[in-house]
Amino acid sequence: MIVQVAGFLTLLLFYGCYITKVLKQRRQGIQTDQMGKGKTGSARIIELTMKGAAYLAFVTVAVSIARNTSAFSMPVRVAGVAAAAAGTALFTVSVATMRDSWRSGVSMSEQTELVTGGIYQFSRNPAFLGFDLLYLGLAAAFFNWVLLAAAVFAVIMFHLQIVYVEEVFLTERFGAQYTAYQRRVCRYLGRKPDRRKGG
Repeated sequence: MIVQVAGFLTLLLFYGCYITKVLKQRRQGIQTDQMGKGKTGSARIIELTMKGAAYLAFVTVAVSIARNTSAFSMPVRVAGVAAAAAGTALFTVSVATMRDSWRSGVSMSEQTELVTGGIYQFSRNPAFLGFDLLYLGLAAAFFNWVLLAAAVFAVIMFHLQIVYVEEVFLTERFGAQYTAYQRRVCRYLGRKPDRRKGG
């Protein structure tokens, strides 16, 4: 029961942060959801598939928590919820750090800044890492094969979005500024050695 309540709270806090940010940006005249908009070809397909995968993962997680499905021992379940909570915290900090530049999907028409400070000094994609930890953590805590498949599918789509849509877009939009950032900070977690210092 405690794990179930913790799972619901974690999911609620994560999506509460997401929805709060969307509503705040809407009041500022900012359209947060840019998935599939203004894109063609593989970029559009990836973004729309990613959106569908995220919805599927959310529904599957919510149902699994409600049913309190479980295949693992209590320590594994607690660790899963802890990972999901860490993902929620990471996502919240990421969204706050991005301020008004945060979007769901890349915006082809709006001018946003390249954020490299705060949490983005240690991860180029902390919000996506937060999603990954949320879904995989809750998949461990409330394990069933459907949930695992939905979580893994979402994680794969997030990765494809990063590699084939966001990194391409950011390289085109910010050029040398972004490529220098890529050389300093890892895609998911960690900083790279400064080769110029012989590291």
